Amino acid sequence: MARIDGRANDQLRPLELTPGIHKFAEGSCLVRCGNTVVICTASVEERTPPHVPEGEGWVTAEYSMLPRANRERSRRDISKLKLAPRSAEIQRLIGRALRACVDRKKLGERTVTIDCDVLQGDGGTRTASVTGGYVALSCALHNLVERGVLAELPLTTCVAAVSAGLVGDELLLDLCYEEDSAAQVDLNCVMNGAGELIELQATGEGRAFTVEEQRTLVDLCARGIREIQAIQRAALGG
Repeated sequence: MARIDGRANDQLRPLELTPGIHKFAEGSCLVRCGNTVVICTASVEERTPPHVPEGEGWVTAEYSMLPRANRERSRRDISKLKLAPRSAEIQRLIGRALRACVDRKKLGERTVTIDCDVLQGDGGTRTASVTGGYVALSCALHNLVERGVLAELPLTTCVAAVSAGLVGDELLLDLCYEEDSAAQVDLNCVMNGAGELIELQATGEGRAFTVEEQRTLVDLCARGIREIQAIQRAALGG
């Protein structure tokens, strides 16, 4: 099956990570993943939510799509007076993923909020947000060390994410919108720098799938994530 953009089945979309895109945020990154574009900004506050244990910090995320990020205009969440269920689910995923790479005791009693705003959506906005969110978070934490706010960097690993799926019974990496909407099986994978799973979301949209198929999809994602992590390191100058 020929892919809509001519990629090989195991090929990522072109990925660009541009850190330092925002003048005022402690950390930021513009993500271009094919035709998906997300701006991620990291903001630091010297306080934590009530549920966080004393002496520890917190990393959280918020996610939204601009009204015309998609093919048709969508209403802003604020116009409905509540967060859309999809946005709430995605921002919880991003927050969990990014907390997994931070030593919260070394962070101290402060909160880092990663805002992920989708400027243009063409599939994979949640995985792009995790990938770019890590770069923005890393920039913010390096900023705190450089300013003497933190004695040492609280990052413990890197984090990146990508999707894969079964489309027409073929295994495809990094689905664009057309592929995602036609997928029989859709899987989102988040991994750390050691290749360990942080989160796995897999759904049989068109049919059930086997454990072997899931393993194959995860292996496909793992290869893609290694490539993404190399791009993250290059963007951060590492």
